[in-house]
Amino acid sequence: MLWQALRRFGCKLVRRRTLEPGVTETRLARCLSTLDLVALGVGSTLGAGVYVLAGEVAKDKAGPSVVICFLVAALSSILAGLCYAEFGARVPRSGSAYLYSYVTVGELWAFTTGWNLILSYVIGTASVARAWSSAFDNLIGNHISHTLKGTISLHVPHVLAEYPDFFAMGLVLLLTGLLALGARESALVTKVFTVVNLLVLGFVIISGFIKGDLHNWMLTEGDYNLAVAGLNNTDSMGLVGSGGFVPFGIEGILRGAATCFYAFVGFDCIATTGEEAQNPQRSIPLGIVISLLVCFLAYFGVSSALTLMMPYYQLQPESPLPEAFLHIGWGPARYLVAVGSLCALSTSLLGSMFPMPRVIYAMAEDGLLFRALARIHTGTHTPIMATVVSGIIAAFMAFIFELTDLVDLMSIGTLLAYSLVSICVLILRYQPDQVMKMGEEEVELQEEQIQEAEKLTLQALFCPLSSIPTLLSGQVVYVCSSLLALLLTVFCLVLAQWQIPLLSGDPVWVAVVVLLLLLITGTTGVVWRQPQNSTPLHFKVPAVPLLPIVSIFVNVYLMMQMTAGTWARFGVWMLIGFAIYFSYGIHHSLEEFKSDQPLSKSRTKTVDLDLSRTIDLDLSSS
Repeated sequence: MLWQALRRFGCKLVRRRTLEPGVTETRLARCLSTLDLVALGVGSTLGAGVYVLAGEVAKDKAGPSVVICFLVAALSSILAGLCYAEFGARVPRSGSAYLYSYVTVGELWAFTTGWNLILSYVIGTASVARAWSSAFDNLIGNHISHTLKGTISLHVPHVLAEYPDFFAMGLVLLLTGLLALGARESALVTKVFTVVNLLVLGFVIISGFIKGDLHNWMLTEGDYNLAVAGLNNTDSMGLVGSGGFVPFGIEGILRGAATCFYAFVGFDCIATTGEEAQNPQRSIPLGIVISLLVCFLAYFGVSSALTLMMPYYQLQPESPLPEAFLHIGWGPARYLVAVGSLCALSTSLLGSMFPMPRVIYAMAEDGLLFRALARIHTGTHTPIMATVVSGIIAAFMAFIFELTDLVDLMSIGTLLAYSLVSICVLILRYQPDQVMKMGEEEVELQEEQIQEAEKLTLQALFCPLSSIPTLLSGQVVYVCSSLLALLLTVFCLVLAQWQIPLLSGDPVWVAVVVLLLLLITGTTGVVWRQPQNSTPLHFKVPAVPLLPIVSIFVNVYLMMQMTAGTWARFGVWMLIGFAIYFSYGIHHSLEEFKSDQPLSKSRTKTVDLDLSRTIDLDLSSS
C-alpha cells in the first residue's frame, strides 16, 4: 500500500504536459512579426552592458583581445540559442524553457525552471530600472540621489538600498501599464528604442575605425612606461600584462569570455512569444538566430572601436566610451553615447518585463501557480493579472532593495534554463513518432509488439537494428541524457572547485577527471549511435548530440563559478517555490485532472513534441 502511494506520488512529479498538434488557438493576440521578435531579442540582449562591459573586460582581463572574448562568448551563447530555436519550431506556445521542460522531463523540473525564470526576470527588471534611474540621475548632476539620501535614508547593508528609488519604481509601473495595453504596442516602443540604440552603436563603431590607431593593438611595456611617466599618479592604471594583442594570455581570454557570456543573456525572451507570434514555428527560430548575430556584431564592433581609439590600460571601466571620445578629441559625442545608453537600458528593461508575465501566465494556466494569474484581458488580449502582479513586485524591489547581491541569482536561473533546454533537445531528437490518428487500442498493441521484439543488449546500445527511433532507443537516450547531465555536473564541479590539485598534477584528481571523461565519452557514444527522428521541422540543431552536450557543459561550468552565498539564496528561493508547488500546484495541475479520467488498462498516451502527427512516450500509470 505504501509502495503504491509512493509510486503514484513519483509519477505525479514526472508527468508530462500534453499538447495538441500544430499551431493551436490561443487567448492571446497573434500580432508579432519576425521583425518584432528580432527587435525584442536585440533590445533585451543588447543592454547598457555594450557601453560598459567592453571597457571593463579590456582593461582588467583581455586587452585588445576582448574582441576574441566576445567571439568565444557568442559561440557559447549560440549553442543555447540553437536549442531554443529548435524548441520554438517544435512547441509554438508561451512559457519558454518552462514549457519545454514540462513536455520533455516532467512537472517538477518544469516548475523548478519556471520558478527560477520568474526570479531572474523580477531581479533583472528591478536592477535595470535602478540602473536607468542612476544613469539619468548622473546626467542631471546626481540631484535626485543627493536629495533622497539627505531626507530618507534606508541603508541596511546587503538588504536595503541607500535610499528609496521613486524614479525606478515609477518607471517600472509606467512600463507595466504599457505592457498591459498589448504586445503590439510594447513591440513598437521596443523597435523605436532598439533602432536608436543601434544607430548610436553604429556611430561609435564608425568613429572608432576612423579615429582609431592600429598601434593600440600592438602596445608594448615601453608604451605603458611612457604613459606612466606622463601621469602624476597611477592609481587608475593597474596590471597591463605583457603587451601586444593578447597581453593577459589565453587565461585572460577565457576569463574575459566567461564575463562576456552574460552579455548575450536575454534572447530567450523570444521563446515566450509562442502564442503571440503570427508564425511562431518560423519566426521564433529566425528571431533568436538573427538577434544573436546582430548582438555579436555590435559587441565585436564596439570592443574593436574602443580598443583602437585609446590604449586598453587607460580605459575607465565605469564610462569607457565617453572617455574614449574625449581621448580622440570628440568630447560632445559623449552626450550621444548617453542617449544611446538610456535607449539600451529602456529596451533591456522592456526585454526583462515582457517575458515575465508570459511565464507566470503559462504556469498559472497549467495550474502550477494560482489560476487567477492566468486571467486574460478581453480587450487587449494580454495576461493582465500576471502583468500587473509581476510589475508591482518588480517595482517594489526596485524601490527599496539592494540588488547587487541578488544579481548572480539571475545567472543561476538563466543557466539552469539553458541547460534544461539543451537536455530536452537531446532527448526529443531520438524519440519515435506515432500516428496520432491511431485509436488507443492500436497504439497499445503496437507498443506491446515493439516491446516483445526489442531487448536491451550491448548490440542495441551501440548497433541498433532499426534505422528509425523505437521505444527502446528513445528510453536508452532518455537514461543516457540524464546520466550525461549528472556526469557533466560532477566534472564541472571538479574543474571549478579543485583547480589547484589538478594543475599541480595530483594523481588522485587527475584519475578522477580521466574517469569522468571516459564515462562522458562512452555515454555520448551510446547516444550518437541511436537512430534520430527525421521528422521535418522549420529548424533543427546541427551536430546533435555534440552541440547540446557542449552547451550543457558551458552552462553548468558557469553555474559552478557562483559563490556559496549565491547558492544559499538560491536554496531559500527554491524552498519557497517547493512550498507553493507541493501545497498547491501538484494538486491543481491540469495533468492531475487528466489523470483522474478513466482510461483503458490504466495507461495514458501523450502527444509528442514535433507537433506533426506524433505522440510522446509517457506510459506512466495514471
